[in-house]
Amino acid sequence: QVQLVESGGGLAQAGGSLRLSCAASGSIRSINVMAWYRQVPGKQRERVAAIGSGGTTNYADFVKGRFTISRDNDKNTAYLQMNSLKPEDTAVYYCKADVTYGPYDYWGQGTQVTVSS
Repeated sequence: QVQLVESGGGLAQAGGSLRLSCAASGSIRSINVMAWYRQVPGKQRERVAAIGSGGTTNYADFVKGRFTISRDNDKNTAYLQMNSLKPEDTAVYYCKADVTYGPYDYWGQGTQVTVSS
């Protein structure tokens, strides 16, 4: 059982930056991959970035070179540093954790990111 809480969303101007945080609690040592997703109204949720337990990262093409995913094991927290923000980055951003003990996904409640032109 894993609980995830996102924070750090808000309003930014195009070209600006935000850093999202995902604080995990519960069965922390069971977490394998952590990922950030985003969703806008009327569209499917899409994966933004992922990071494995060993630090391997993967990014969606639309954020490569702009966003950086990281994790701090001491703080049980994953981060998404978002630079060079674009209005099309506006979405609710969700944190997801995969666990080693089964095919279960755990989701946070989401945090709103709004980018103005």
